[in-house]
Amino acid sequence: MSGSSSADFLFELGTEELPPRALRELEQALCREVVERFDAAGLTHGAAHSYAAPRRLAVLVRALASQQSEQHVRRRGPPVSAAFDPSGAPTRAALAFAESCGSSVAELGRIREGKGEFLLYEARQPGAASTELIPDIIRTALDALPIAKRMRWGSSDAQFVRPVHWLLLRHGEAVIPARILDTDAAGTSRGHRFLAPRELSIKAPADYADTLQQQGYVIADFATRRQQIEKQVAACAAECGGIAIVSDALLDEVTALVEWPVAMVGKFEARFLELPREVLLSTLQDHQRYFAIEDPAGKLLPWFITISNIPSRDPAQVRAGNERVVRPRLSDAAFFWQQDRRQPLAASRPALDQVTYQAKLGSIGARTERVAALADVVAVAIGADRAFVARAAQLAKCDLVSSIVGEFPELQGIMGAYYASADGEAAEVASAIREHYLPRGAGDQIPQSRGGMALALADRLDTLAGIFAIGQKPSGTRDPFGLRRAAIGLLRIAEQAALDIDLPQLVAEAVAAQPVAMPAAVAEVLSFISERQRAACLERSSEGFTTEMFDAVQASGPRSPHDFMARLAALRDFLVRPEAAALAAANKRSANILKKAPPPANARLDKALLRLEAERTLADGLAALREPVHSRIEQRDYAGALALLAELRPLVDSFFEGVMVNDADPDLRRNRLALLTELRALFTGVADLSFLPG
Repeated sequence: MSGSSSADFLFELGTEELPPRALRELEQALCREVVERFDAAGLTHGAAHSYAAPRRLAVLVRALASQQSEQHVRRRGPPVSAAFDPSGAPTRAALAFAESCGSSVAELGRIREGKGEFLLYEARQPGAASTELIPDIIRTALDALPIAKRMRWGSSDAQFVRPVHWLLLRHGEAVIPARILDTDAAGTSRGHRFLAPRELSIKAPADYADTLQQQGYVIADFATRRQQIEKQVAACAAECGGIAIVSDALLDEVTALVEWPVAMVGKFEARFLELPREVLLSTLQDHQRYFAIEDPAGKLLPWFITISNIPSRDPAQVRAGNERVVRPRLSDAAFFWQQDRRQPLAASRPALDQVTYQAKLGSIGARTERVAALADVVAVAIGADRAFVARAAQLAKCDLVSSIVGEFPELQGIMGAYYASADGEAAEVASAIREHYLPRGAGDQIPQSRGGMALALADRLDTLAGIFAIGQKPSGTRDPFGLRRAAIGLLRIAEQAALDIDLPQLVAEAVAAQPVAMPAAVAEVLSFISERQRAACLERSSEGFTTEMFDAVQASGPRSPHDFMARLAALRDFLVRPEAAALAAANKRSANILKKAPPPANARLDKALLRLEAERTLADGLAALREPVHSRIEQRDYAGALALLAELRPLVDSFFEGVMVNDADPDLRRNRLALLTELRALFTGVADLSFLPG
């Protein structure tokens, strides 16, 4: 086989229906893993494209080389000192290394690295044929997929997320012989489970998508199928005189459930429109995977759109079936809505004392009291109305024992707000109840009211403090209590709303309030939150933050997440100044000197001992800037403080060029160390520049 020849490559894995919410991730991961392994093996190729449908994952790679390029093998062996005995004869170590390389000791070269000389084997070998490499590449790519729980089927020892039924593996027109996941590779795919339940010959990889669509009633490309569904849904909604409510999450899930989408309109009784909007949407979208329809004014209409996986000869019958399914769910919701409103929300508060939150942390009622006490502290700090926050804190979890939340748990907080409003509670109380779960996830909005913010922060702080106190902190990918989400939500609220909260104090109070005494949990919770903040900052690559910047600000000990971000932004902007690199280097040098020879704790700068002009001018410069820098720091004008500190650059340069800090005279040495301590203290008021490269 010529190393320059190439052909398109196709791999398809056919399975039972794959988990719909994981389908896109599996598709993208498989394509990425396959391509990365081709690259690592030195197999050149063109563009790659992935496919995903309910019963299949596939990867098409254009122009995959038929053979690796010539391989340059280079292996370092044992040290020469250990490779030969005093007489110059090769030792066992040298002989074993040469044998492992398929060579002789005499043919080995030598290389000097560091302080030693080693035996070296170098050779050029023809590359392997891609057909020999591909089976193992596919196996390892499948093993690397992000699958939380793999399963076995039948008597097979193979494991995958779902049972495997067929395997297509082609390079050009040739089928690659392989057995993967206890399934023999072939050159055929399979069509739609009902419309074309037969094998389909895929003669060329590039024909894959067209063959499946034209002969198999399968739209293999996820994006194409998604676009078709979105287009059909919009057309159906227009026929009803409305606009479809289409969320990305629902659209993705429905796309992952069907191979041949067919949209159809259904109707429900208009009386159900009296239910809260969220109840209707939860029933239609979350439970039935239907698309709701609203009029141009945003009012829900008594219609829905369902996506079938097959065209029907009797659409009316299918429509009636879907309507028959949704009717009892809406009837149940209406019944629960009426039942729950027979008593005020506050009447459910005693019931929370009988519901266990966590075995070691007591009941939800006990947790309510902890959150209420902490929310009061937060309310004072952020200027929220304490009376409204106190009332909202007592009612916030009451809807957990309501009938409708028992049926629709995703509506907790939302239903509490409806019930509170129906009971005549203040609007501020109802909004705080609704908002205290916000943000529920990435991209969700934060609470808009101060009361909602206070309650949301207190709720998350209690969760973090309690779970860390009982030693159940997240491990690896496991986070059953959602602590990462709680920490990220807390940070988003504090940063986006510019809340000046004392986070260490609040964490300490939250930990102290837990029924399990664990003082060490304070440091653990703060460290956990800090790591979430670090990850969030570094993910925002467009903002130019680095790990070193984060560490520099963290070392200055800001107590508020908002204050932390203000310092970080000021430091980032400061680092583009021409003085920044030199001052960072000076701070690093100062930190190293003080670390090796720290002055006594009570050491004070004595101006009478300033013998050299460079140290006198630096001391004068520090004295002149100390008050204005501190003033700007107190005003949170960190950019202004750093701009003033930049003026010290020539004085600092002169000091390090002309002054020996570790002078033989102990008094001079101690005084100069005290001067460096003052210099460091002034800079670390904003950030510790010694953490920066320089």
